[in-house]
Amino acid sequence: MSAGRLNYLQSAVAGFLLGLCSLAMGQDFENAVIKTEMIAPNLYVLYGVGGNIGVSVGDDAVFVIDDQYAPMAPKIAAAIKQITDKPVKFVVNTHWHGDHTGGNEAMGTAGALIVAHDNVRKRMSSDQFIKLLDWKVAPSPKLALPTVTFANDVTFHINGDEVFAFHVANAHTDGDTIVQFRKANVIHMGDTFFNGLYPFIDSSSGGNPDGVIAVANRVLALADDNTKIIPGHGPVTNKAELKVYRDMLVTVTMRVKAMVKQGKSMKEIIAAKPSAEFDERWGKGFIPPERMIAMLVGAYMPAKAK
Repeated sequence: MSAGRLNYLQSAVAGFLLGLCSLAMGQDFENAVIKTEMIAPNLYVLYGVGGNIGVSVGDDAVFVIDDQYAPMAPKIAAAIKQITDKPVKFVVNTHWHGDHTGGNEAMGTAGALIVAHDNVRKRMSSDQFIKLLDWKVAPSPKLALPTVTFANDVTFHINGDEVFAFHVANAHTDGDTIVQFRKANVIHMGDTFFNGLYPFIDSSSGGNPDGVIAVANRVLALADDNTKIIPGHGPVTNKAELKVYRDMLVTVTMRVKAMVKQGKSMKEIIAAKPSAEFDERWGKGFIPPERMIAMLVGAYMPAKAK
């Protein structure tokens, strides 16, 4: 891995962890910085504290995918102002987690129409508990809730592109949405793809490792060698790198499933280090190797055997 890529990933990991710590410890976001990258004509990615933000601008409207944590809203608005003077008209949430929906209230108050899968509104409207993080999450304010929801998919004909947003079942959560810019050949995968990091699969919200693999396979089928892929966290990448991620997940999950079938305990499976050859590349982020294996074992082991 090049020094530049390593630094980029370390920065992405630091931002993700800063956001998590800020929620848990009450820290502020004063020193956070938004970085803007143009990845196609009139199509940008904003990196800050939380999930990667997609921004499409043009004659029709400003179209945004995800909006990080609530305290980042002023900085995100300022970054968008550097791109266009037009107001944000649409926001699509890729799932319900606060590092992707925290800016909804500010966006909604400013007049944006918030769009998401049905389950995103359901989860944002009620108390939630993320078991892996031992966090209780209170319902979101009314103005933060998606106004338009869909069960399967929705298409936006906007800014000269056909933007296809479609639900993928039970992957990172039960409400994940993939957003494909068909003309620009760009796909935003939300947290179904953590580039350079082991994934967080939120089983408390209906997430499942097999679903994450299925999403990767679906996007690989949609993508070509020129497709730019925006992950939920980490740098923008391509089909080849998504395939590497998919192959890693398939290999590790197959090993874990086999050991669960053999009747091995959680402790024994973790000790066997079924992800060992992947840990150097993928295991230095929010989900370290042992937590990754425990997460997979938790998904496949019968509850009475845990």
